[in-house]
Amino acid sequence: MQPRRPKLRHIGAPLLRKEDRRLLTGHGRYVDDIEIPGALHACFVRSPHPHARISSIDLEEANKSPGVVAIYTGKELAQWTLPLRMAPPIEGLLPVEMTTLPIDKVRFHGDPVACVIAQSRYLAEDAAERVQVVYEPLPAAANLAQAFSENSPKVDESLPSNVVSVQRFSTGDLAARKREAHKVVECEFHQSRLTHLPIETRGLVALWDEGREHLTVHIGNQVPHPFRSQVAARMRLSESQVTIVSPDVGGGFGQKIALYREELTVCAASRQLKRPVRWREDRMENLMAASHAREDRCRTRAAVTQEGKLLGLELEILEDFGAYCFYPANYLARVVAMILTGPYKVRDYAFEVKVALTNKCGNGPMRAPMAITSWLIEGTMDAIARELGLDSLQVRRANMVETRELPYTMPTGEVLADITPRETLEAVVKAMDYEAFRSRQASARKQGRYLGIGFCSVVESTTYGSKFYKAAGIPGSGHEAAWLRIEPSGAVNASVGLGATGQGYETAFAQVVADGLGVEPSQVCVQMGNTDVAPYGMGSRGARGGTAGGTAIFLAAREANEKVLAIAARMLGFDSAEGLHLVDGRVEREILGERIKTDITLAQIARTAYLDPTALPAGMAPGLDFSRSFDPPPMTYSNACHACEVELDVETGALRINRYVVAEDCGQVLNPLVVEGQQHGAIAMGLSGALLEHMRYDEDGNNITGSLADYLVATSTELPNFEVIPMHTPSRRRGHERRERRARALRRRCRPPAAQPGLPALSIESTSIVSRLFHSTWIFAAAATAFHLRTSAATKSLACSGVMTIGSTAMAPRRAA
Repeated sequence: MQPRRPKLRHIGAPLLRKEDRRLLTGHGRYVDDIEIPGALHACFVRSPHPHARISSIDLEEANKSPGVVAIYTGKELAQWTLPLRMAPPIEGLLPVEMTTLPIDKVRFHGDPVACVIAQSRYLAEDAAERVQVVYEPLPAAANLAQAFSENSPKVDESLPSNVVSVQRFSTGDLAARKREAHKVVECEFHQSRLTHLPIETRGLVALWDEGREHLTVHIGNQVPHPFRSQVAARMRLSESQVTIVSPDVGGGFGQKIALYREELTVCAASRQLKRPVRWREDRMENLMAASHAREDRCRTRAAVTQEGKLLGLELEILEDFGAYCFYPANYLARVVAMILTGPYKVRDYAFEVKVALTNKCGNGPMRAPMAITSWLIEGTMDAIARELGLDSLQVRRANMVETRELPYTMPTGEVLADITPRETLEAVVKAMDYEAFRSRQASARKQGRYLGIGFCSVVESTTYGSKFYKAAGIPGSGHEAAWLRIEPSGAVNASVGLGATGQGYETAFAQVVADGLGVEPSQVCVQMGNTDVAPYGMGSRGARGGTAGGTAIFLAAREANEKVLAIAARMLGFDSAEGLHLVDGRVEREILGERIKTDITLAQIARTAYLDPTALPAGMAPGLDFSRSFDPPPMTYSNACHACEVELDVETGALRINRYVVAEDCGQVLNPLVVEGQQHGAIAMGLSGALLEHMRYDEDGNNITGSLADYLVATSTELPNFEVIPMHTPSRRRGHERRERRARALRRRCRPPAAQPGLPALSIESTSIVSRLFHSTWIFAAAATAFHLRTSAATKSLACSGVMTIGSTAMAPRRAA
C-alpha cells in the first residue's frame, strides 16, 4: 500500500524569514566579517589597455615597497595551477583555453596581470602602483561588427577567427510558409551589455594548512561543490583537500558561480606562502573585470496571415561573449533560441546563433540569462500588429497556446506543461481595464499627452535536469542532493547542496521539511554553504532551488517520517504504522477518520533509535540519518504576464511608469512572503536594466563605466508601485501521468501478448510529489512594449524590453527578498 501524501500545513504559509533577524540586526557573517589572524592581503595589477602584448614586467621597485611579501605573475601561476580548458563536445563550439593570469598578452581593459601580496590592503595597493608593465598595444575588437569582420584582430589567437560558436536549427518548410504568408514581418533588437552589481563584490579568504595539506576557502558562492571541484582540479589537489565555506552572501545573480582567475590566484598564493591570504575587489574592479552579461543583436522574421497568425518564424542571434569563456560560449544564446516561441504556437521554425569573442570583460549568466526571449517574441508580436494594423492584444490571443492544448511541444522539441499563459494574460488585461485605457489614451493624445500600454507573456525555462545537459552534449548534472538527521534529542538538522544568496532557503526549506516529516518549522535547522557538511549538489543557478533542492529535501523528510512512524508503531505495540501520523513532533493515531494523540513524541522515538537499538523493529539499523537526491525533468517552465502603462514626454524622452501589474503562476508556493520579495526585487532589477543600466565601451575597447556615477542603476525613488496578482497553481502533471498510465494499460489489454512493449521505469515524479510542487520562486518581469512612436532612437530603445529574474539579497532595497 503506497503511503498517503501528507496534507500541506506549513508549505505555503507566510512565515517571516528566519535569516532576516541576523541580517537586519547586523549579525550576518559575510566574508569580510570572518577574522583570520595573520592574513595577508592581495591586490591585482590590471591592464589599462583593451588589447596588448606584455613585453615585460618589472617587479623590482614594487618588491621594495613596505609590507610586500610576494608578487606573482602569470608565469608563476602557470607552474602552480592548470589552465582552464572549455571544450564540451558541442557541434559548432570551438575549444578555448586560458591560463590563470595572462602571460603573453592582455585581452580587455582591466585584465589582471600581476598579484601583489602585502601585510595590508593599503600597502598592497601602494606596491601595485609601482609594478612596471611594458605593453605593446594592439588593435581591439571592440564591438560585434568588428568581431565578425574578416579583418578583425583576433582576441584568442588559437582560434581561426573571433567566432567561437555557431549553431543552426530548422524544422518544417519556412520557404513554403513565406510563400503562402500574407506578409513577412522583420524586426531587429539590440540588448545592452549589463553587469550583476551585487552589493557585496567578489572576495575570499584562502587558508592553506601545511600540516594537513588542506585548503579552506571562505567565499560567497552560489555553487560550493562544483566550485570546490574546480579549485581542487586546477590546483592538482583531491577534493578531500579542499573545503569551501560560503557564509552569508550579499547578492550573486549569477556572478558568483565561476571560479575566477583572481580567486584561483589567491588560493595558489596561500598554498605557496603557507599563510592565509584574503582579497576583496573594489567597485571599480567589479564593474570592469568581474563578469558581464547580455549584449546581443537579434533579428526575427515572422511569416503571418492577414489575421496575424504565425505560420513560420526565423531567428538570428549575434552575441558578444567578451574576451574569455568561463562558460561554454553557446551556453546562453542557444537556450534563448530553443525556447524563443514561448507561449505562442508555431511549427515551422529556424534559428542561427553566432557567438563572438571581443576585447571586453567575459560574459556569464545574469539573473534570468534567457531574458531576451520575452523581448524578442513579444516585440515580434507588437511588430506584427503594427504592420497589419491590428490590436496587439488581438494578435497575442490569436497565437497563444491554450490550456486545453497542453502539453504542447515547441518546434525545438521542448515540451510545455503546467503553464497558464492565457489565464495570466487575461488577468492583467482585466486588471488594467484595457478598453477603458484605450479611451483614456485617445483623450490624452488630443491633449498632447502620450500614454502607452504593453503586455509581456513570459514562458521561461527554470530548472535544467540531467537529461537536458546530456542531450545538449554538456558534461554535468542537474540533480540536487539533501540529507536530514534527527538528533537523539529530537532536534532536526537538514542540508542541501545549494548556495544561498538571499532566496530565503533557511526558512522555505524548513517549511518543506516540517511538512514532509511532521514537525514545526521552528524545529528544523537548515545548514548550507559548507562542502564538508552539505551533500554534493549542483548549487543555486537558474531557478533550481525550489524545484531540485526542495524536492530532494522533501523526499529525505518523507523517508525519515516512514522510519519514525515504524519505530513509533513498535513502541505502541502495533504490527504496522498504518494509521499513524507525526504532527508537530507528536504521534497521532487515526481511527475512523478521527485523530487521537498518543504519548509518543519525536524526542522519545529519537532516543530509542540512537540509545536503545534492541527496541527497534527487527532488522532496522540504529540512528535517524537520511540522504536523498532528485534529478528534475529535462526542463521545467514557469509563466507570468506583465503589463505596464507609461506616459512619455516626446520632447525630452522622459518616461513615467503609471502602473505595473503582474499576474504570475510559479506553481506551489513555499512561502508567499519570500515569493513577494523575489517578485519586487525582480521587477526592480528588470526595469533598472531596461531603462538605465548600460555597460559602455568606447570605440577602442576602453571601459567608460567604471563607477556608479557612469553605470546608472534604479533605486526606490525611480520605481513605481508593483501590483502583483498571484495565480499559482500546483502541478497537474500527476493527472497527466495517471491518464497516460491508464492509456498504456488499455493499449496492453488490446494488444496480443507478443506486441506488448516493455514497461518503462517510473520516474521519481510519478511516485512522489513532483517537482512542480516545489516550483522555484523564479520570477519573471518584463518592461513590455508600451507603444510605437516615430521619435528619436533613444525613445525607440525604451519601447521594448524584457527581463526575468531570480536570486535576491536582503542587503539592498532594490533586491530585497
